[in-house]
Amino acid sequence: MQVDNEKGIVLFDGVCHICDGAVRFILKRERVAELKFAPLQSDSGKSLLQQYGYPPGYLDGLILIEGNRAHDRSSACLRIAGKLNFPWRLLFPLLIIPKPLRDFIYGIIASVRYRWFGKKESCSLPQGEDQARFL
Repeated sequence: MQVDNEKGIVLFDGVCHICDGAVRFILKRERVAELKFAPLQSDSGKSLLQQYGYPPGYLDGLILIEGNRAHDRSSACLRIAGKLNFPWRLLFPLLIIPKPLRDFIYGIIASVRYRWFGKKESCSLPQGEDQARFL
């Protein structure tokens, strides 16, 4: 799969209510509308997972692909925050916190996300102008 990933592609769990909310949050607060999005469960998502060395069926959190690098879990979230409007971009410097500590906290939330917030039957796709930003 060949897509322009220089400006960023966000891979997300398409049936997770938190991930769906995060995508809607990003769409409303992005400084420059340049990120693309793909559910991990989609053909595009699966192809990108394979291309960047993730195991088949990976659903362990957000992934941000920028150029030839993939950032996952807390690193993806904080790098995405750096692309958002004030005050959210102020979270970007939290990348100085060691990744294992950040990912430990991320992992706690990820492990209970379906239990606390439920799981959707299928991925909801955006309507209108945002539709073109989904792979």
